[in-house]
Amino acid sequence: PGGLHGARIALPFPSVGATENAMIAACLAEGETELHNAAREPEIADLAAFLNAAGARIHIDAAGSVFIRGVRELHACEHTVIPDRIVAVTYLCAAAATGSSLTLRGVETDHLAACLPLFEEMGCAVQQNRRDATLSIAAPQTVSSLHMVRTMPYPGFPTDAQAPLMAVCCRAKGTSIFVENIFENRYKHAAELLRMGADIKVEGRVAVVEGVGRLHPARVECTDLRGGAAMVVAALGAQGETRIGQIRHIERGYEALDECLCALGASVKKQ
Repeated sequence: PGGLHGARIALPFPSVGATENAMIAACLAEGETELHNAAREPEIADLAAFLNAAGARIHIDAAGSVFIRGVRELHACEHTVIPDRIVAVTYLCAAAATGSSLTLRGVETDHLAACLPLFEEMGCAVQQNRRDATLSIAAPQTVSSLHMVRTMPYPGFPTDAQAPLMAVCCRAKGTSIFVENIFENRYKHAAELLRMGADIKVEGRVAVVEGVGRLHPARVECTDLRGGAAMVVAALGAQGETRIGQIRHIERGYEALDECLCALGASVKKQ
C-alpha cells in the first residue's frame, strides 16, 4: 500500500533521462507500465538488458515503446556495459583535429552511424570492421568544413558529440553550421573556443563556425562534460600549451583520458 503502481506514460519528448528513470521506477511498481515516445538510444536497450538480467520484466517493441511488468524484487547479476559511443567520437575528433591516424578497438560501429559520415565529409578516411569491432580513421592535415550538423534524438546525430566536433571545425577550411535541437544553452564551450582564436557566432540554437586554420593556446575552462572534451580536442590541434581548468567535468565522463592521449603521442599533464 502506498507504493508505486503501473501507468501509461507518453513522453512529450524522447528524453534519455526520463526514459531511464521511468524504466527503473516501473520495475518494482505494482502492475504494468507502458512508456510511449521513449528514447531509443542504445543505452536504453542496454539498461533494459541489465534490468532483465536482474529479474525485471521489460520488453521494447519495434516502435520503441517500452512495456514493464513490475516484479517484487531484483537480484544480483552480471552485465557488460556497451562501449561508450561518445567517448569513441571524442577520440575520432582528436584524430581529425590533429591530422592523425587512429584505430579504436571494442567499438559498436552501428551506434556511430549518424557520426561517421560527417568525418568522411571532412575528408577523413574511415574504415569499419564489425567482425573485429574496430574502427580506423585517417585524417588530412586540414579537414574540410561541414555543411550542416543537426543534433537529433537517436538515431540522429547526438547532442553530446556536438561540442568536440565543433572544436574540429574551428580549424576546418570553410564554414560549418550547427543546429542544436535537443538542449537549450548548449553552446557554452563556444566562448572558450573564442579565447583560442576560433571564429564562432551563436544565435539561439544556431552556431556558425568559420574555420581559422590555426588556434592559439589560452587559459580555458571546462563548461560541462562535453564542453570539456571540446577544450581537449581544440588544445590538441592548437600550437603551444593550453591550460584547461575545471577538469572535474571531463573526469566524470572519461576514464584516464590524459593517459590514453599520452599513449597516443600527445603531451598532456594533469596537475
